[in-house]
Amino acid sequence: MASFNKVILVGNLTRDPEVRYIPSGSAVADIGLAVNRTWFDKQSNSRKEETTFVDITLWGRTAEIAGEYLSKGRSVLIEGRLQMDTWQDKETGKNRSKLKVIGEQMTMLGGRGDGGGGSPGGGRSSGGSAQASADAFYDDAPSGDHDGGDVPF
Repeated sequence: MASFNKVILVGNLTRDPEVRYIPSGSAVADIGLAVNRTWFDKQSNSRKEETTFVDITLWGRTAEIAGEYLSKGRSVLIEGRLQMDTWQDKETGKNRSKLKVIGEQMTMLGGRGDGGGGSPGGGRSSGGSAQASADAFYDDAPSGDHDGGDVPF
């Protein structure tokens, strides 16, 4: 049976990136993304909106770029895969789990004035974008495959 695990999200950061380094020296950044969905409800004859909050982990140079250029409120496009995190709650001893996204590519959207954060291209006030790929850094990731692609920076 074939399987396919691909996620593409566009949203705004809910907090500044938290960058840390694992013992091998690779950077890891955790970001939160708010993704909005709007629709028109015919029953109530009104426009509705819902927000989904997604936790995302970035690796390697992509994590470093996120830490340097992204800040709360900044728009970003993330391409990646779903991964289930499981752990045992220290207080209750119960098994817990959470679905999150492992970001494999990141594209910063907008410009310097959009939610803080600068744009590495510089000089643009809006509409600029920059892209980073984490494919080459998955040797240090706790699980999953990578295709060994090059980082364009």
